[in-house]
Amino acid sequence: MIHIYSDGGCSGNPGPGGWAYLIIKNGEEILIEKWGAEEATTNNRMELMAVIESLKELKTMGDAPGKISLFTDSQYVQKGITEWIHKWKRNFWRTSDKKPVKNQDLWQHLDALAAEFPINWVWVKGHAGNVYNERCDFLTQKAISSIVIEK
Repeated sequence: MIHIYSDGGCSGNPGPGGWAYLIIKNGEEILIEKWGAEEATTNNRMELMAVIESLKELKTMGDAPGKISLFTDSQYVQKGITEWIHKWKRNFWRTSDKKPVKNQDLWQHLDALAAEFPINWVWVKGHAGNVYNERCDFLTQKAISSIVIEK
């Protein structure tokens, strides 16, 4: 069993942003933790990037990992990939009010990656004491700081 925890955020929205993820085996062994940053982005893009980067990493790990639970504190990500994306695709990447879907490039990338794994998408409340979610938040803030400090 593989658990993935992910988080993304910005200092300002838009602004400098960061993302992070943990890949955990059998509920407790952290196999990988990574983070990254972008100078000018949004919270939602960073939340998506965290998940995309974690699934790209999972692909490089070789053997199929079996069951995967992906934990995110972003309802945008969780509902987007499990509910909204089906309508967006049927509507040629348009929302119900006929506007282009925001972050379509990342949604399409995530959709392709997610199709390669049996994923259970789980929403967790952010800043609520979940150790792994808090760790991802810490790494996300570290990523953002790495950009802000450089300036």
